[in-house]
Amino acid sequence: MSTRESRRLSRLRDGAGPLTFMRLKYTSLFHSCVYLALLISAFAAGKPEPLTFILGMSHGLLWIFMSLLCIAAARLRVVSLRLAVAVAVLGGIGPFFGSYEFIREQRLRRLISHPLPR
Repeated sequence: MSTRESRRLSRLRDGAGPLTFMRLKYTSLFHSCVYLALLISAFAAGKPEPLTFILGMSHGLLWIFMSLLCIAAARLRVVSLRLAVAVAVLGGIGPFFGSYEFIREQRLRRLISHPLPR
């Protein structure tokens, strides 16, 4: 990890009121599960209605909700701009990008707070 990235991530905080990194992370993982269920029902299960509609509507609303929350969290320095862009831009196509970025950022934060001994 570069020194620049380390400094950037060290300026981030864990939360701002009810908007916390872990809450956003778990909401993103839930969104990925909803999207996976939508893909399975739409392509493997033959598009059963109203399940496909409910899952599709849930995915769309969760994407809007997560996008707004992550943009606000980026402004409050709870998450990095890279993570917010992954959720807001790529989340409509596949929320797996956002979930991956949450896990990646959490690992980087852990490395910064507890560096490996040399």
